Amino acid sequence: MKVNVVRIGNSRGIRIPKTILNQCRVTNAMELEVQGNHLLLRPVAGPRAGWDDAFSRMRAHRDDQLLDREVGAATRWDRSEWQW
Repeated sequence: MKVNVVRIGNSRGIRIPKTILNQCRVTNAMELEVQGNHLLLRPVAGPRAGWDDAFSRMRAHRDDQLLDREVGAATRWDRSEWQW
């Protein structure tokens, strides 16, 4: 789709049709990236977006184990003071 670059104050911009914004699930903000001589626009991802997929991949690769599993035996405080 061809669009015109228009003056917006001291800047320039383009108008993106609402149907395209809806199709890309864009609300108020977008991420803008320059790749070579191309502009890449994408919707801003929400916090923790993609975490479910990342955790699933970790589980599949058995990379979801505790890092401090081999901590020494429980201390006296652990045995006498700590309660679950």
